[in-house]
Amino acid sequence: MMQHVATVAFEGIEARAVDVQVQVVPGLPNFIIVGLPDKAVSEARERVRAALTASGLALPARRIIVNLAPADLPKEGSHYDLPIALGLMATIGAIPHDALAGFTVLGELGLDGSLAPVAGVLPAAIGANARDEGLICPAACGAEAAWASPDIQIIAAQSLIQIANHFKGTQVLSRPQPKVRTREDNLLDLRDIKGQESAKRALEIAAAGGHHLLMMGSPGSGKSMLAARLPSILPPLSPAELLEVSMIASVAGEIRDGALTARRPFRAPHHSASMAALTGGGLRARPGEISLAHQGVLFLDELPEFDPRVLDSLRAPLENGEVSVSRANHRVTYPARFMLVAAMNPCRCGHAFEPGFSCKRGRIDRCTSDYQTRISGPLMDRIDLRIEVPAVTASDLILPPPSEGSAEVAARVAAARSLQTVRYTAAGLAGIHTNASAPASILETVAQPDKQGLALLKDAAETMRLSARGYHRVLRVARTLADLDGAEKIGRLHLAEALSYRALADEVRSAA
Repeated sequence: MMQHVATVAFEGIEARAVDVQVQVVPGLPNFIIVGLPDKAVSEARERVRAALTASGLALPARRIIVNLAPADLPKEGSHYDLPIALGLMATIGAIPHDALAGFTVLGELGLDGSLAPVAGVLPAAIGANARDEGLICPAACGAEAAWASPDIQIIAAQSLIQIANHFKGTQVLSRPQPKVRTREDNLLDLRDIKGQESAKRALEIAAAGGHHLLMMGSPGSGKSMLAARLPSILPPLSPAELLEVSMIASVAGEIRDGALTARRPFRAPHHSASMAALTGGGLRARPGEISLAHQGVLFLDELPEFDPRVLDSLRAPLENGEVSVSRANHRVTYPARFMLVAAMNPCRCGHAFEPGFSCKRGRIDRCTSDYQTRISGPLMDRIDLRIEVPAVTASDLILPPPSEGSAEVAARVAAARSLQTVRYTAAGLAGIHTNASAPASILETVAQPDKQGLALLKDAAETMRLSARGYHRVLRVARTLADLDGAEKIGRLHLAEALSYRALADEVRSAA
């Protein structure tokens, strides 16, 4: 007799159904797992054997065959331990034969029969709910699985014995409840930064429209402080965004104690990060930093110190909001719609913008050119806002803290984003929530400047030699500025400010 147990295999953030077929037949004692298992799945034989022995059960002295169907789909991870063990328990009569019908099972076994948490429980629960199935998972993942639906049946146990007792009716396990990570009280605030009013203004614009931002300035001018406080002015995740972001975090094993949070992600990889670490990859094609920053912020400090090939790998995700990781046997696509915030010094010395500075490496223009040309032109063209962050003087530091903090700025950002959501939903673009992600085809309708603004934009496009991408990005920034002012039409002042961020970038590029 053959026992069927349902589980899943992960392709990106999607959970594909896998049928675990367990059969015990006469023959020499052996334990075989087939169906393209990786090393972790193959080692499940020893974990299952030890866990069953610790639970008071013994494997029959027969030939045990476990097939993971479909057989041509690679199986990776330790979450196949529990479905294999429960399939064997049903085969030998330790639990009712039909107890596992209508359940998706995943979990890792300890040698003592305990269940350890695994990655990907939330996508697995969502997939099980779509198939009208329940879920059996470790107790540590129960709160995470409960977010899939209030109606899905969840059995979250701490050991194999608890699952067996639950099906026998001697220890009924209650359904876990969704858990929310408590908000930290020591959040960073813009009120901590003295001076840098122009940089705070750029930060507000970037947050309101989801625009990419580059800050260039001397060491110690506050670039990293500004970037670290960006999450404090961003609106919380919507329910749909929360689910998508949490699915990526679940596949990557980033969810702690099964608790989700509505705070937007903030990822800050070191400049030594490889291409696989940033864009995703590795043996199992795991999500990279840009996918973990989906719907949030990716902060790249010391931008020119990154490998140029790694930086250029960001060009496609910055445009289409997703990244594809291809391997010899499969191809995985992860969402990657994030705000890129970068910081850099003007040169290796870091003081090229300071008056009267003499570079020991030679001419200042050569030093800045060698340093800034590490960043390719196509990548720079995708950054909407590029500002200079001057050094803070002692007179700024002795001033009292500013009266306006993150709460006041966050209110304006939320109001601007609300206007954008309503605008693009009315236009039939329900998945678009910011001006930065709006398609170019709709800009002619929603970002049409008035007569004076149109004349300014035409002159600036010829003078500054704007590319088609640069032209559309100026319009998106101007639309955000108008939203912050509550204006329905883009005016000349909005376009002038949007062009000033592009003009500053052209000055820096020409100086290099």
